[in-house]
Amino acid sequence: MTLRPFALAAFLACLLLTACSEPAQPPNILFIAVDDLNNDLGSYGHPLVQSPQIDRLAAQGMRFDRAYCQYPVCNPSRSSFLTGLYPEQTGVLSNADSFRVQLPEVATLPQWFKEHGYFTARVGKLFHYGVPGQIGTDGMDDPHSWDHVVNPRGIDREVHDRIHTLTPGQFGGTLSWLSLDEEEGEHTDALGAGAAIDLMEMHHPAQTGQPFFLAVGFYRPHTPYVAPSQYFDLYPLNQIEPVLEQPGDRDDIPVAALADRPKQRDLTVEQRREIIQAYYASISFLDTQVGRLLDALERLDLANQTIIVFVSDHGYHLGHHGLWQKGDLFEGSVRVPLIVAVPEHRHAGAGTEALVELVDLYPTLVELSGLPPPEHLAGRSIKPLLDDPAHPGRAAALTVARSRARWTRPDMPHRTILGHTIRTPRFRYTEWNEGEDGVELYDYETDPQEYTNLAGMPEHAETIAQLKELLDARRRAAR
Repeated sequence: MTLRPFALAAFLACLLLTACSEPAQPPNILFIAVDDLNNDLGSYGHPLVQSPQIDRLAAQGMRFDRAYCQYPVCNPSRSSFLTGLYPEQTGVLSNADSFRVQLPEVATLPQWFKEHGYFTARVGKLFHYGVPGQIGTDGMDDPHSWDHVVNPRGIDREVHDRIHTLTPGQFGGTLSWLSLDEEEGEHTDALGAGAAIDLMEMHHPAQTGQPFFLAVGFYRPHTPYVAPSQYFDLYPLNQIEPVLEQPGDRDDIPVAALADRPKQRDLTVEQRREIIQAYYASISFLDTQVGRLLDALERLDLANQTIIVFVSDHGYHLGHHGLWQKGDLFEGSVRVPLIVAVPEHRHAGAGTEALVELVDLYPTLVELSGLPPPEHLAGRSIKPLLDDPAHPGRAAALTVARSRARWTRPDMPHRTILGHTIRTPRFRYTEWNEGEDGVELYDYETDPQEYTNLAGMPEHAETIAQLKELLDARRRAAR
């Protein structure tokens, strides 16, 4: 039978429609979570830190210049972005809390992918671990989230008797560091990268017919800053200029806002240089492990089928305001590096100053993967920013934290003081105990280092009123 021209066209259109309707292969997810990393990276403009592999990833994806965590401590932050909920919704406001107590049935980010046909695996730290004590264990992991887990344990877990520390016998919650000769053994993060590559090979979708959600949690640069000596050599001490506490800087800062730790304001300049050198060495060592993962994706022909997220759980201070490490609500503690690389991204290498929150990662990956969204999510997808870097993003980013001041200040009341802060494109506005224990306002347009608290100045009363209204609205929604 001969088809007439119209019938032939209709037949070909039907064939084409059938071919186009074939479901696309779901993308794989490589979720790289790092511990205590601030924005001191080459791709973020740092003049000294060498991070060529993370920079390589930034050139493949989009760099988010104003990404903010929802709590500047490990467990509350990770519980937040892995559930897609704010800390006051998860009930996790310390490293000892568990979101399963308040939300026993919630589906975590990897669990949601697992329930929708993905093979899910964890290597290293995704949910909270006490570092370094719980390295090599399950820590506070969530077994509902994974089909398979790997808990690497390397030489950095075995050398505590040699580590330099400000507080004898302590290594995680205080500044501590050690340079190791290359031949002394494999480090935990190197073992973790190797295990992740093995999982890519064993669970390659071409062999299994199943996409994977592979979460790789690196421990560096969390204290103790232990790295091979070759990475210390990248940062000669005479090239490191420590940030010193400015006279009078803290005079207008509420006591509740100052997350001081023992002995950290008494460091000599030479000690500061050694500590920063070790922190940067740990970053460059971590960077090498990221490069191994990227190389494996290319070697296995997975790069064009895999969405990559690179994120830190919170920021990190190296002396600004006299503060070290984390736990406060200043920019250095709550701002994080975030890179998202999507296959064939037409804006590869772009950056955006739009405000985003880590709670937005869950809905973003769900949308990018074509999965139905769970009903509980509090964040919102940043796919519009991936499609258009000029998209305005959020009006404000919200972060919450408990004051740490009562641990180091005998004059502070022994009660919980909760702080809430919002970051807008120009300002940061913070209230401690809804303003009863202090208010802060910083204008990043004129004062990027947060040296002047404008909260008590009458000429800023209107700005404060507007930001207070915005903070109250965000706070209500996040509860």
